[in-house]
Amino acid sequence: MTERRQRPRRDIKGNYDFFEYVRLDDNSVPAADKSRLDVAILDMNHSWPNVGHDSLVHAVLEAAEPLRENIVAAGLKVRAISFDVRRRLALPNAPNGRFQLYVGTGGPGHLDPRLNDGKREESQGIDESVEWEAPLFRLFEAIEKNERSALIAICHSFGLLCRWSGVAAPRLREEKSSGIPMNVLTDEAAKHPWFGRFAEQLPDHRHFRVIDNRLFDLALQSAGQRFPVAFESEHSDAVTMLEFARSGDMPRVYGTNHHPEIVDRAHVLTVLDQKRKHGQVDDRWYTERADTMKEMLHGENERQSRLTSEYSLLGPLRHHLARLIAERT
Repeated sequence: MTERRQRPRRDIKGNYDFFEYVRLDDNSVPAADKSRLDVAILDMNHSWPNVGHDSLVHAVLEAAEPLRENIVAAGLKVRAISFDVRRRLALPNAPNGRFQLYVGTGGPGHLDPRLNDGKREESQGIDESVEWEAPLFRLFEAIEKNERSALIAICHSFGLLCRWSGVAAPRLREEKSSGIPMNVLTDEAAKHPWFGRFAEQLPDHRHFRVIDNRLFDLALQSAGQRFPVAFESEHSDAVTMLEFARSGDMPRVYGTNHHPEIVDRAHVLTVLDQKRKHGQVDDRWYTERADTMKEMLHGENERQSRLTSEYSLLGPLRHHLARLIAERT
C-alpha cells in the first residue's frame, strides 16, 4: 500500500489528463463545470513562506492518480481550487453538490486571529482581520452536518476546527516541536475500522512517526461525540489526531496536528530549493526544513512517515474522491 508509484502521466505540455490546479488570485471562482470534480483547498498560510500548501495540492494529485482510469473514462478531471482564507477572506460555498470535499492547510500565527497583531512572538509577524472566522466556522458546521461532504484539516486548520468545536484549546509550547517525533494512537483508535488497520502496521500497534513543525499544542477539553485518535504521548493531553464525524469505516471530518502532506522527499526538496533561489525565504527557514528532509526523512524514518501519510491523509482522500467519482458516473 505504501510503495511509491510511477509519476502521474502528463501530456507534452506538462498537463495532467486527470488533474488540474487553480489558484484564486482575485477571488473569482471558476464556473462550475460538469467535466470537473472540484476539491476546495482552504489555504491558511496568509502568504507566509511554506511548503505545506504546495505539498497538499500534490497530495490531492497523488490521491487521484490511482483513480486515473475511472476519472478519464468518465470524462472528468479532479480540479483543486485554492481559497486564500485568511488574507483574501476567500471561502468556497458550503456543501452544495459542487463542493463536497474540502482540505485545510497549515499556517503561521496564533489559532485565534484576535491574537495575531504582528508583534507577539506567537503571531509570527501575522497581523490579520477576524472577518474570515465566523464564515469559516459556519462552513465547518455545514460540512459536519452534511453526510455527503468531507473535510481533512491539517495543523492550523485542525486547530481552528478544535476552537470551533470546543474540543481542544491551543496552548503555546515552551519549545517548538519539529523534526520526526513519535505520536501514539489511543486504545480506541486501535479498534477503529480505518485507524485500526494503521495500528496493525505498527511494530507495537501504537507508536508512529510524524513530520512535525508546530508552536501550539491542542489540549483536549471535552471530546463529547468526537473521537480522539492520537496524542503526542501516553501522558500528554495534546491531541494530535481527532475524528469529528465518520462515514462508514472512514473518517469524514478529521484533523491532524502534524504534516502528512509532506510525502515526496524529492518534490519537497525541489520546492525548497526554488523558494531559496527566488529569494522567497531566508537561510534559517530553508535550513530547518531542508535538514528534516535530508537528514531525517530517509530509510526507516521515510518508510514510517509514508505509512503515517497513507493512513492520516492519502487513504481518506482517495476514499472520498472515489466516492465522488462513483456518484458522478
